[in-house]
Amino acid sequence: MNIMLLFGIPGGMEWVIILFVVLLLFGGKKIPELMRGLGKGIREFNSAKATVEDEIKRGIKESEAEEMEKIAEKAKKVNE
Repeated sequence: MNIMLLFGIPGGMEWVIILFVVLLLFGGKKIPELMRGLGKGIREFNSAKATVEDEIKRGIKESEAEEMEKIAEKAKKVNE
């Protein structure tokens, strides 16, 4: 069985029909504007995703540092 059909992803002829319908609906002059908008949206999404990933990594590093400080304090008390 074709994996594309399994997940409902359009094949070759379906893409041709989709592109033809988009061309009819928006016209040749609007398509570049739509693609620019799509590209800008994807860039903003990736930027936001990277920001969230950085925040999560920073939070993990901070919590690990706090745990290490607590362990060091406990070891210091035991050695005294």
